[in-house]
Amino acid sequence: MLCNLGTLAATLLVFVSAFTATQASPTQFILNGKEFSKTKQNDPVAADAFDYRSIKAGPQVAPLFPGDGEKQADSVFSGITTFATLPYEKCLSNKDVSFDIAIVGLPFDTATSYRPGARFGPGGIRQGSKRLLLYGGYNVPLSVNAFTSWATIVDCGDVAVTSYDNALAIKQMEDGHKSLLHRPPAAASALPPNSLAAQFPRVISLGGDHTVVLPILRSIASAYGPVSVIHFDSHLDTWEPKVFGGEKSTQAAYNHGTYFYHAHKEGLIKEGASIHAGIRTTLSGPGDYDNDALCGFQIIEARDIDEIGPLGIAKKIKQVVGDNLVYLSIDIDSLDPAFAPATGTPETGGWSTRELRNILRHLDGLRFVGADVVEVAPAYDTNAELTTMAAADIIFEILGMMVKHPLV
Repeated sequence: MLCNLGTLAATLLVFVSAFTATQASPTQFILNGKEFSKTKQNDPVAADAFDYRSIKAGPQVAPLFPGDGEKQADSVFSGITTFATLPYEKCLSNKDVSFDIAIVGLPFDTATSYRPGARFGPGGIRQGSKRLLLYGGYNVPLSVNAFTSWATIVDCGDVAVTSYDNALAIKQMEDGHKSLLHRPPAAASALPPNSLAAQFPRVISLGGDHTVVLPILRSIASAYGPVSVIHFDSHLDTWEPKVFGGEKSTQAAYNHGTYFYHAHKEGLIKEGASIHAGIRTTLSGPGDYDNDALCGFQIIEARDIDEIGPLGIAKKIKQVVGDNLVYLSIDIDSLDPAFAPATGTPETGGWSTRELRNILRHLDGLRFVGADVVEVAPAYDTNAELTTMAAADIIFEILGMMVKHPLV
């Protein structure tokens, strides 16, 4: 294989699809100052997508894969702890920092119903991500290395969140997310000016209890309007406040079991085109499912994997969200406690880490506007960091899909 590198050296895989940038000819585009040709592929998810594996370099010589054959496994345990050793940028205080994908922590857990501790989730996930680049960041099943791609990816640290006032904390998280979302992406000049990819970067949030998704969806709606939601969880999280929490106060009505109820009421979710996956919760009764349907969700039960398998689950998800813009929210308790014990409300009978990652990869090609992994509470983890590693690996899959498919 090494003897063929000379022949292959003129081929540069740039992990980008489904967009047409400003160019001299319809088969050329320019990205980060480099000229590339593109080839359409027969993609079952997006028929007009481009096969990033067939993207050829222009006149310059470049390696087959950036980073391929270069030094790896070099002191990934040293230095400050960022997600996957990404560069740390003070994005939240410096609006001049530009990026295409940002990692941000939302250390909030004062609206949880059972075990607290998810405020330490962002730090735990970063710790669990340290070995992601130990052997290089190339994702074999997705055929992409997000870390050496066209996209500028940074770790923006955590939003400063108060633990004394939930209403203020929710506002702080919304403002922090908006400050990241509403700035020109780093690659904006290389992308078509009317494309979404040229207008908004994408943000992956580290939770935090699941309440953080309400301020995130408020921020997302300020850029994109209502979006479809893919929600991996063992719980519905659409409960009416009178059922979940008992409406003890106005603020108590906003918690990690009711945030989708409020998001629905606020018009943040595209009704009938959103879906839960991995559900195995107990209920107050069948009426909880009726209320969930009113909030615009369809349901895949955890046990459905025994009948239709991971591919069947991915197929149903894609059928529901279609070509809509999609927000992806993943509660780590969608995994069985055997694989992710460190969470606020664990439920047995869940999926394995391998099953969830397989399902996610088969969502490749969907139009993700943002994502989160939440409810990681490191204090309940094993010494082997099972939960935080699983959370980090999930984000690894999300990054690969985002890099492969800039939004158009």
